[in-house]
Amino acid sequence: MEIRRINTGRVGLRTEIREDESKPWRVADDAAPLGYPSPFTAAHEADCAARAKVPEGGLALPFQPLSFRDFMFYEQHNIDAARGFTRRYRPNLSRFGRVVEKVTRRTFKPYLPKPLWYKEPIYYMSNAVTFVPSGTPIAFPSYSQSLDYELEIGFVLNQPLRDADPNQAEDAIGAFVLLCDFSARDVQIPEMRSGFGPQKSKHFVSSLSETAVTPENVLPVWRDLTGSVRINGRLVAGPSAAGARYSLGEAIAHASKSEDLKAGELFGTGTLTGGSGMERGIWLRPGDHLELELPGVGRIQHDIR
Repeated sequence: MEIRRINTGRVGLRTEIREDESKPWRVADDAAPLGYPSPFTAAHEADCAARAKVPEGGLALPFQPLSFRDFMFYEQHNIDAARGFTRRYRPNLSRFGRVVEKVTRRTFKPYLPKPLWYKEPIYYMSNAVTFVPSGTPIAFPSYSQSLDYELEIGFVLNQPLRDADPNQAEDAIGAFVLLCDFSARDVQIPEMRSGFGPQKSKHFVSSLSETAVTPENVLPVWRDLTGSVRINGRLVAGPSAAGARYSLGEAIAHASKSEDLKAGELFGTGTLTGGSGMERGIWLRPGDHLELELPGVGRIQHDIR
């Protein structure tokens, strides 16, 4: 089932559902089609839509995230993104890395994830307040010249958890969305070297698809999904969800260790392999039209300002 919300102006947000793409949208009879009541007031959610400049009749976020934890599931994304970063910002290191990889026939060690990544799911907490829906114009932050997109699978809880096992954790997923974690790459690495993780490089804006999809059709196949990235109508990448180090249940269960998780909290898989521009030497520019899609999960599009 798909779920979306329409901005009706002063009346607030109207929730609509449909069983699949062949069926028409209809007003939801259930006040909580995601399986949990919103933790926010209707007035707050309408205000969030207004701040995102969703026009009357336009599509708001399919749900308002209570929090946002972003994991990193994909080793190859980390490797390719590190190569892309050094090509642009540290060309001498990039040349040295190519020589090392050619001689040793192994990945240059600085490009690999840190050792903890191989032992447990790692994540950072981002800014749930700055999520906007697909269609919102995205501006470069004033402090960055290197805006990048990151295509991810997002999933939201519909029940509370604490000390869950992976099966319990997976059963608590209420819906999936396509997620774009925008990144200011020229700011990100210096922040991460501070020892405190990404801050202004990530917190300025993130976005979700205009629809959420209930889990029955996504959970069995999410690792097999392949998406697309188009810039100004041109296909530039086909990100793949294959090769995830951890399952969704393992990731949520790890987050729930001695910690209360609530319905409405949002998680991301981290960028799918091939899902960021930096991996391929592609950089967003003002005037670009960005389209991200993962069939069966969702679609995101933005004009870059």
